[in-house]
Amino acid sequence: MSFANVEQYRSELTPEHAEVIRATLPLVGANIDKIAKQFYASMFEGHPELIRNLFNRGNQKQGAQQRALAASVATFATMLVTPGAETSERLLGRIGHKHVSLGITRDQYQIVHDYLFGAIVTILGADVVTAPVAEAWENVYWIMANLLIKFEAELYEKAGVKPGEVFVNTQVVERKDLSGGIVEFTVESKDASKPLPAHQPGQYISVGAKLPDGARQLRQYSLVDAGINPGRLTIAVKSVEATKDTPAGEVSNWLINNVKKGDDLEITLPFGDLVLNQKSQRPVVLISRGIGITPMLGILSYLAASNSSRATLSLHADSSASTDAFFDERTKLVSKMPSGEAKTWYSEGQTGPNVSQGHLDLSTVQLPVDAEIYLCGGNEFLQRMRKQLKDMKVPDERVYFELFSPNDWLLDQ
Repeated sequence: MSFANVEQYRSELTPEHAEVIRATLPLVGANIDKIAKQFYASMFEGHPELIRNLFNRGNQKQGAQQRALAASVATFATMLVTPGAETSERLLGRIGHKHVSLGITRDQYQIVHDYLFGAIVTILGADVVTAPVAEAWENVYWIMANLLIKFEAELYEKAGVKPGEVFVNTQVVERKDLSGGIVEFTVESKDASKPLPAHQPGQYISVGAKLPDGARQLRQYSLVDAGINPGRLTIAVKSVEATKDTPAGEVSNWLINNVKKGDDLEITLPFGDLVLNQKSQRPVVLISRGIGITPMLGILSYLAASNSSRATLSLHADSSASTDAFFDERTKLVSKMPSGEAKTWYSEGQTGPNVSQGHLDLSTVQLPVDAEIYLCGGNEFLQRMRKQLKDMKVPDERVYFELFSPNDWLLDQ
């Protein structure tokens, strides 16, 4: 599945519409936060169930999700009207996988459309958003929406479910408390006739938490098991403490504090596009920081379980040994591979064999030639790693990434 028809959709934007978009992009960009704030306020007033049961309340409090959605549309619009610009296939792919993991359906795009364009008129004014301006931006919106709707329909079909029907009732069969505030949960389907599917290494599931105030909030967690055998899925959850800039992890902390072996847990089927290219025999480089290790564990588990002969280099950065909950597991998995190696960087604490103090700097590492490179971590870390890879002349098509933040549009700039 791909967005091979993006060029076809680009041609659906008339020259007149393209000119309007070019002329108004700076104004939309300058007001994008105001538009997003008005959009969500009006949509949640009209559909309060969306903020209770679908959208991430923590991200909404920070404004991160608001900026992410609006900026994604602006990024797509820029791509459409810029001659020779590369299509945002990876951005659209990440959005599509996230949508199906939340059970998004076609009808919800109309809801977003109605409130988004109402917000644009409210903020910019009817004298600015004339009929030609509104028509041009509506064209952009529906080009993007239709691309996503088609892609998401393919993902649902591949998963063997109807659109939106991705939720599964499971039971926790194992809970493992690790260091660094991390807990592993292993689940099985409560319906023995419908076992949980195998998954691709690197994918994630959404977990639905029914919180004390009655809301059902969804969050995504990477699968750390090999994914080869159907029946069980294992995720790792890290507690998130509040800071002056960010709220505490509402769902993660609830799971850690409340869910035990034998409890029921609502999850979705596995999705996600940060997956190992299993047909390739190229070397694999896995680069992660903090809880970003989780999809890499899934990939390492698969490579070890399948007796892969691919050269594999795992590079992980963490605060200290006490927060690096998967150091031993990662070391064990790499040792099972004939050409596996692991290197670790701690910003504080001890050093040792293949353990360095300081920040991970790729210029100090000998990367395998023609390797496929997988990245996962926070925004600042991924921005730094991608810049270093660009400086090392690593082609973008060999670099795959996932950001544990709603601001993944930043990575396509």
